[in-house]
Amino acid sequence: MAAPVVNPMLASRRAGVLLHVTSLPGAFGIGDLGPESVRFMDWMKAAGLSIWQTLPVGPIGPGDSPYASPSSFAGEPLLLSPQRLAEDGLLSTRELALAKRSLAARGPVRYEQVRRVKTMLLEAAQARFLERGRSNRALVRDHARFLEEAAWWLPGWTSFAAHRDGRSDAFHAFCQWCFQRQWRRLREEAARRGIVLFGDVPIFTALDSADVHAAPELFRLDQSGRPEVVTGVPPDSFSKDGQLWGTPHYRWSAHRRDGFRWWRDRIARALERFDLVRIDHFVGFVRAYEVPARARTARRGVWRRQPGREVLQAIASDFAGGLPLVAEDLGAVTPPVVRLREDFGLPGMRILQNGFWCDDAFDMPHRYPADCVVYPGTHDNDVATGWWRRLERGAKRRFRAYAGAERDPAAALVRLSMTSPANLAICQMQDLLSLPPATRMNLPGTASGNWRWRLEPGAATGTAARRLREAVAASGRLSASRDG
Repeated sequence: MAAPVVNPMLASRRAGVLLHVTSLPGAFGIGDLGPESVRFMDWMKAAGLSIWQTLPVGPIGPGDSPYASPSSFAGEPLLLSPQRLAEDGLLSTRELALAKRSLAARGPVRYEQVRRVKTMLLEAAQARFLERGRSNRALVRDHARFLEEAAWWLPGWTSFAAHRDGRSDAFHAFCQWCFQRQWRRLREEAARRGIVLFGDVPIFTALDSADVHAAPELFRLDQSGRPEVVTGVPPDSFSKDGQLWGTPHYRWSAHRRDGFRWWRDRIARALERFDLVRIDHFVGFVRAYEVPARARTARRGVWRRQPGREVLQAIASDFAGGLPLVAEDLGAVTPPVVRLREDFGLPGMRILQNGFWCDDAFDMPHRYPADCVVYPGTHDNDVATGWWRRLERGAKRRFRAYAGAERDPAAALVRLSMTSPANLAICQMQDLLSLPPATRMNLPGTASGNWRWRLEPGAATGTAARRLREAVAASGRLSASRDG
């Protein structure tokens, strides 16, 4: 096979931050696409960071998880900014004030409360658009253009969502139009600052989803619509019972018949929002873990080969200049997984927290290739301060020998990621600020209490930006942000 073409965004030294939109501070109970997102990008620019990585931004699923979305194409209405709706003339200052009094400006996301208040705001905004907003010709044209351009996926989502919550198809279409407008503005603001938006696509999709309802033939379901087998991973360091995701496996024969159109549309949709996209659980493109549909844990399952090469070839046919994808190749990585990733010029991932369990472990920074993305830890890991507290004595000794004093282990991990050979170094916001263990985003294998952390107002200080910028510059990662 000829040498792969590597996307230019993945071939230069850059530094970035991992922070989900919900974790931004703000007055409406949850981070959103409004002014706080712009202020955060200004802070990133001051800190020399040129990549903002988020978690999936589709409608959230059970347990408030962004990785169990009921749609591969829609956006989550909770991310909508009431302030941006007011700027469009769709909400009043009084409505904003009442919402602020009902929601917490700081502390963890309380999803039920936020959804109740924001749904009322969106219903009021839709009513105002129908009554008075149509006098704004620019809004009317934008709305009509959106309905036309989204016709290939929107009806499937609105029908599913309306059936689920009893609201109208028109309401859910209105929410998606608002999401499209606000995301478009976010992307424009990012481009002006030279910031690359980096998204995340789960490899599987939920059983109770618009995707499965619209095209059940693409999934391995029985005649009653129940999964024949479900997805997960076997027991590991995160969970003694493994992780039972419960999502259906793909019926690949059906995908082949139309040239993997669903997958091509899914990636194209993600790249309408993001400049780069991470494929979550990339190993599932080579082999996937099948668990009996009625199993209560993921202990009993079997690995099966998957046609990931065919999928990536189909996706690559739609792009020139190298695929703007990153492979989340963590877990049970085998030589075929490595070959597939390398054959398509995709960087993999390395986790610094895994690098000190033995001498010269796989994730020690000096062993990294340039074509990878290094993280001190991801949203599935403990933050650096919690990792250090739980680290066993031998690993702490190796860490001291490698990184020096451990007075601030988070700062040490950030420094190691910046100075590593990896082209992309991305750190959780919690680690950039050395925040305590209570700020952890997700504990895999637990069904509740996750995805709630929010950055405290004012925590991203100018002092922190200046200090970080020095580390970014010293490690040769500043030029990309300057070019922006």
